[in-house]
Amino acid sequence: QVQLVESGGGLVQAGGSLRHSCAASGSIFSINTMRWYRQAPGKQRELVAAITSGGSTNYANSVKGRFTISRDNAKKTVYLQTNSLKPEDTAVYYCNADVRGFTAALALYWGQGTQVTVSS
Repeated sequence: QVQLVESGGGLVQAGGSLRHSCAASGSIFSINTMRWYRQAPGKQRELVAAITSGGSTNYANSVKGRFTISRDNAKKTVYLQTNSLKPEDTAVYYCNADVRGFTAALALYWGQGTQVTVSS
């Protein structure tokens, strides 16, 4: 069984920073793309950033230049550094990953989500 466990949300003032972590555990053979999504109240979940196993990244236009996604393959962990936070960044942040298990096919797994609230 594969689990993704997130940490790093919280309450921060506008202009502040937070660092999110998402660690995968379980019977894992390999992890392909890892992503961060967010969902604000009353809105659809949106892709914030993604990183491939080779380190290629892409970002939503709304966060380019402020957020940085990275990963540590040895630790099976993806990070999201969020700087210059704005009230509109307030949302529940979720990680997900394409994981291949030793005895299972490639599947998508999600973290539990962490709340980020940015006050003005």
